Amino acid sequence: MLPSNLNIRIATTEDAALIADLSQRTFYDTFAAANTKANMDKFLREQFSRELLIEEVGAPGNIFLLAEYNGQIAGYARLREDNNPPELAGSATLEIARIYAVQEMIGMGIGKALMQQSVDIAREKNKKLIWLGVWEKNQPAIDFYTRWGFEKFSEHPFIVGDDVQTDWLMKRSV
Repeated sequence: MLPSNLNIRIATTEDAALIADLSQRTFYDTFAAANTKANMDKFLREQFSRELLIEEVGAPGNIFLLAEYNGQIAGYARLREDNNPPELAGSATLEIARIYAVQEMIGMGIGKALMQQSVDIAREKNKKLIWLGVWEKNQPAIDFYTRWGFEKFSEHPFIVGDDVQTDWLMKRSV
């Protein structure tokens, strides 16, 4: 059960600009200290631009969740259908493509609420597995996902600017 001051809702295309700005802000806050300014700038400009992020909202196969805590935007999740890695080919899955809380609200249950809503949506859609990718050096996120029952099943490259990094792919049964 969610605290009374926390609300999770499905985002609409009217939320697209808000989600784009929130996406850039939370990605930067989470990863800027571990990457060069040049690589972060290039990633945000070329792969994670505001325009590209706005296009994702409402695109087929995408579901965005917005978390509001005491009336303020506190985080979001992007869920995707039909985007399986080769290891999960043919499986009924839902991907958690992104799940972030704003920096000042980390530790207030935002991630937990977004994760629970994501699992609930996977169940409603009769998915068998839920999966995600997480940077191998993001130990707090790996620990969070492990507590939710996710296990590593593969790896793939994730490029930030010119830096090729490794993401762990993790899954769990729904």
